[in-house]
Amino acid sequence: MRKPQSLRAQLLARLTLPLIAVVVLDAAVSYFVALHYADRAYDSWLLDSAKSLAQEVKTQKDKVTFDLPPIAVEVFRWDAIDKTFFKVESAAGFIAGDRALPGPALAAMAADAPLFSDGEIQGRKVRIVSVLTASAGGDSGDVLVSVAETLNKRRGMMNEILLAVVAPQLLLLLVTGLHIWVGINRGLSPLHDLATLIGQRSARELNPIPDTNVPLEVRSLTHTINALLQRLGSALAAQQRFIENAAHQLRTPLAGLKVHAERALAADSPDAMKPALSHIKHSADRVAHLSSQLLVLAGSESVSQGSRPFRSLDLAALAKACCMDWVYKALEQEIELGFDAPRIPVSIKGDETLLRELLNNLLDNSICYSNPGGRINVTVLADPPGWVVKDDGPGIRPEEADRIFERFYRIPGSRGEGCGLGLAIVKEIADLHAARLDVGPGIDGKGIGISVRFGRQIRAG
Repeated sequence: MRKPQSLRAQLLARLTLPLIAVVVLDAAVSYFVALHYADRAYDSWLLDSAKSLAQEVKTQKDKVTFDLPPIAVEVFRWDAIDKTFFKVESAAGFIAGDRALPGPALAAMAADAPLFSDGEIQGRKVRIVSVLTASAGGDSGDVLVSVAETLNKRRGMMNEILLAVVAPQLLLLLVTGLHIWVGINRGLSPLHDLATLIGQRSARELNPIPDTNVPLEVRSLTHTINALLQRLGSALAAQQRFIENAAHQLRTPLAGLKVHAERALAADSPDAMKPALSHIKHSADRVAHLSSQLLVLAGSESVSQGSRPFRSLDLAALAKACCMDWVYKALEQEIELGFDAPRIPVSIKGDETLLRELLNNLLDNSICYSNPGGRINVTVLADPPGWVVKDDGPGIRPEEADRIFERFYRIPGSRGEGCGLGLAIVKEIADLHAARLDVGPGIDGKGIGISVRFGRQIRAG
């Protein structure tokens, strides 16, 4: 698992590393600029020295001579920092100076074109300049004069220039880095304050976070958190209402169980116990039905969180199987149960258990509220895929159509002993499958018809 990085460290690195890179690049450029100008200044001095020595080359009786007094040579060589070398030679051979001083070949030189080079003498690196000059007073050929100097003054000059350039930049880098560090800490302090404020809240404190003193960039975060807190508050309120309603719905059948159990215990004979036992069974059935519906609601919420994947299924085959399960109950109520489906499979992707529960609740609702001798018809749609369940029962008023899918809502004055969860479960499962619910008239304009259309987006591929 990758270790999370500090936002402060990331900001500091992204701001200071480019600055350090610029300073290093500038130092490198400054070094080469200093080297160039140091070489240029001291090469000019070397060239002047070489030309001065060249003026001392003379020709006497067709013989090249270099007559420089010892004191003059000593003055020429004297330097408190560097050591100076020179050599004078012609085509005939070495004339004067330091024989070990390296130099170019005489034939490679061009007149009036000095040649600068780097070499080594006596284990020391030197800078060399060589000039070609004609011997004065005769025709004895050209003379090559080379002057060399060690590099101490050059290196000292480069170091001074480099220090003068880099030292202020390093100081600037230090001051800028400190300023960036302080600025980052101050910039991140609103996030720290926000985290402290949220951390001090209790689990039930869901009121919005104040953002009056929060920077504009952080307000998007506080707005997102406030929107989340609002959704959490709504979800917790809905959960609290659900728990209260479920407890209320369970209280009635449980109270009936207790009363009729006491009646059964007080009875003197089995015949006297039968009415009480019958009521106990009826109340137990209601509790079991309510419990199963609550479990279905919990299961739909787990699917909405992605814990169970959708699979390909056939709506026609699923509807036919559900209708077969309800045939016996319909016959008991003297209700005609019809089924109509296309001959080809109608495939979508969904949760088979939940979709079966959806259709079961629609059929249960229709059978529960239909009159004896009535009719119920289940139709499977192919394009778009879906189901339509119609009956010819008493129906509902138009203003009730939007409320019948609310949890624990029952139409005032309706018969039956439902708990108001059946159509709420239908709505939960339909929303989970991105299906649209429509309420309309039933068979021959009587009763109610509820259609579930799944749309093209979840068809099985």
